[in-house]
Amino acid sequence: MFARQFWFELLQIVGLAALAPQPEVPSFDDWWDKAASTVDGDTRKGLNSLIILGAWTIWKLRNDCVFNGAAPSIPVALAQAREEAHLWSLAGAKGLPLDTASAVVS
Repeated sequence: MFARQFWFELLQIVGLAALAPQPEVPSFDDWWDKAASTVDGDTRKGLNSLIILGAWTIWKLRNDCVFNGAAPSIPVALAQAREEAHLWSLAGAKGLPLDTASAVVS
């Protein structure tokens, strides 16, 4: 449930909430393939980068919960994703507009 809510809210930031994982999709890989197949070009590149960033964010938060006793938090995870997107953008990543409030993947 946490992961689905995180994905919905993360994708909502960039105007792609309709691509959030649905309960009937059996795996992360199947969801990613289905989501990527619905967009083209630069949007697909941005979405793929966003999915990698989102998975990385969930992994780091999970480790923080397991090893440091942190509590899962959607607002914390979204803030971490924005911060990570900003760092990735500084390193040259394209299509990761999470460091702006009114971002839309294009």
